[in-house]
Amino acid sequence: METLSIALQPYKDTVGAVAGVVTIAQFFSGVFMCKDIYRNKSTAGIPSMPFIGGFVIGVLMLKYSLILDDAAMLIVNLSAVVLNILYTAFYYIYSQDRNVEIFKPLSYGVALIACLLGYATWEDDTLLEHRYGLIVTILMLALIGSPLIELNEIIASKDASCIPFPLTFMGALCTALWLIYGIILLNVFMIVQNLVALVLCVVQLILCFMYPKALVNTDKKML
Repeated sequence: METLSIALQPYKDTVGAVAGVVTIAQFFSGVFMCKDIYRNKSTAGIPSMPFIGGFVIGVLMLKYSLILDDAAMLIVNLSAVVLNILYTAFYYIYSQDRNVEIFKPLSYGVALIACLLGYATWEDDTLLEHRYGLIVTILMLALIGSPLIELNEIIASKDASCIPFPLTFMGALCTALWLIYGIILLNVFMIVQNLVALVLCVVQLILCFMYPKALVNTDKKML
């Protein structure tokens, strides 16, 4: 690992810059989901979790950026919060069951934000950065892997349309770049975090290619 890190050192700034740009670009991948919603005039088959979860994680990461006093991180996560609010509002317009799809998960998300921000106010400052960062990382990985909760149903129905392909593809690209950056820095926490996230994204992408929505719809028409 150390040998690889040394070999990649000349590319440190380039990898970091590209990872930052791709991360911001990832936030706009939700536009493709909104396009599908608008075309179908319905949210059927499209979960709200990527948007609501993105908003929750964005707010929590905003707090983390303030803890780290990182201006660049602050701007990135502020952009994530604003965009996910817009995506959620768009989702709301076309939602058929707003209580289940919007209000219920959003209330859980707001409660989680309140709890963690409250925790951040009383935790020891010397421990806050590591512990809060660990909590947010776990939540982020849970959000990334959330579509796999329906793994049995995906395999049984041969339909992976519940997995948001644009977000997952961009997520895989982002985590791969940050993984390389973590290797360059020899940051174990960053390496483990992005390696797990990358595996989760790759598994979901494999499912998307194995069970594409278009194939399911074609099969149904043939029947």
